[in-house]
Amino acid sequence: MFRVPGEPGKDMCDSHIGPTRRDVLRVGGAGMLGLSLGSMLQLQAQASSAIAHRGGPGWGKAKSVILVYLQGGPSHLDLWDPKENVPDNVRSEFKSIPTKIPGTHFTELLPKLAKVNDRMTMIRSMSYTPNGLFNHTAAIYQMMTGYTTDKVSPSGQLEPPSPKDFPNFGSNIVRLKPSEEPMLPFVMLPRPLQESNVVGKGGTAGFLGKGFDPYTLYPEGDDMDMTKMRKIKIDDLQLRPDIFSVRLRRRATLRAAINKQMPIIDRAVKDYNLNDYYDRALNLIVSGRAREAFNLDQESDDLRERYGKNTFGESCLLARRLVEAGTRVVEVIWPKVANSDNHSWDVHVDLPKRMKNQSAPMLDGGLSALIEDLDERGMLDETLVVAVGEFGRSPEKGVSTSGNGNSANGRDHWPYCYTACIAGAGIKRGYVHGKSDKTGSAPLEDPVHPGELLATVYHAFGINPESVVMNHLNQPRELVKAKAVTDLFA
Repeated sequence: MFRVPGEPGKDMCDSHIGPTRRDVLRVGGAGMLGLSLGSMLQLQAQASSAIAHRGGPGWGKAKSVILVYLQGGPSHLDLWDPKENVPDNVRSEFKSIPTKIPGTHFTELLPKLAKVNDRMTMIRSMSYTPNGLFNHTAAIYQMMTGYTTDKVSPSGQLEPPSPKDFPNFGSNIVRLKPSEEPMLPFVMLPRPLQESNVVGKGGTAGFLGKGFDPYTLYPEGDDMDMTKMRKIKIDDLQLRPDIFSVRLRRRATLRAAINKQMPIIDRAVKDYNLNDYYDRALNLIVSGRAREAFNLDQESDDLRERYGKNTFGESCLLARRLVEAGTRVVEVIWPKVANSDNHSWDVHVDLPKRMKNQSAPMLDGGLSALIEDLDERGMLDETLVVAVGEFGRSPEKGVSTSGNGNSANGRDHWPYCYTACIAGAGIKRGYVHGKSDKTGSAPLEDPVHPGELLATVYHAFGINPESVVMNHLNQPRELVKAKAVTDLFA
């Protein structure tokens, strides 16, 4: 028998319990990453299964992904899929402009993106049939996990995040493709996914366990504070309290005790290089790598102006710096609650003013600079960039499709047809996938379901989208029940 010194369990909710079998198995794992010895060995077998399905265009091209999540549902008709020769209550109030792709037009709200869309693919046929998914939270959950939920409230909102939830796709990626660098594997910024009082739904590791939750960087300040990213402190970067430094120290103590009293364990797992893995996790705390990544002052003022000196632009710039430092997954959430006014994409009322003066200029500057910057640095070859919302907006203005009220110049929720942008990691350049009908109401060609978009992301990482993971009830579940759209790859 061996003896565990100290007071283990003090950092847990049930502080009266001692070390469990789970604690012991976690010895030697990367406490910083929430991995265990047992889970690491199991992970290798699962990862081998996940990548057994090989082949096809784009397979394994991505080393990292930046999701630019346009929470709130941007209007495709008023941004990147404008329509001509349609009734006044469908036509955008904004003029159409040419882009780098011949025959493809954006509206005048996106002049910078119009100059770089030859470096990306436009998916103009995103589509799904709603089943309780007309409102934000349920649609966000589907977009982030690939699954719909069983319980939807009358308002369309979901319950708060639960350990029973399906994992965010980023959690699946960092689990199956652990970071090779002593760097934060998965970061979400600058705010959580949110509709009304439902915060973070679809943004956790769910039944995978909190060890695969994203590190969250939510600086202080409300959503209208455009300078909040300049107030970042390293203390703002947090894991859930029960798996951060206190638990890491406890595991380090436990590991030392076992190394002393049961050296056979180290000999048994010597081929797995756990000491090196663990040391890299500890080095993340004591080194300045993460701290340096958050120092936006190291960038030139000209580049910061290109991204935009606002919350969204600086979040995109930080995403590039994190990926450059070794982060596997970064999710940039649009810096405004889904169902809100001022800078939100949820334009039920006052669409022309809100999009022209608030949301569109930030999107145009931040996203165009991100794609251009990654490309200029040679990073776009291995970095997948995806920009998408949970749905689009109704072709007809002033009508209700979700039970919400809409002004004569507002558009309601519309999941039947909308647009996504995807670039990097082998994605075709200057390509338009799919086509919407005359009014942007439905796809005419090649519809793409949100689950298929996630399957494409997994495929780009060399992960079989239909790999099986065990849920909280030890039941097998696919990462996503969809196949990759390989036509998107060159």
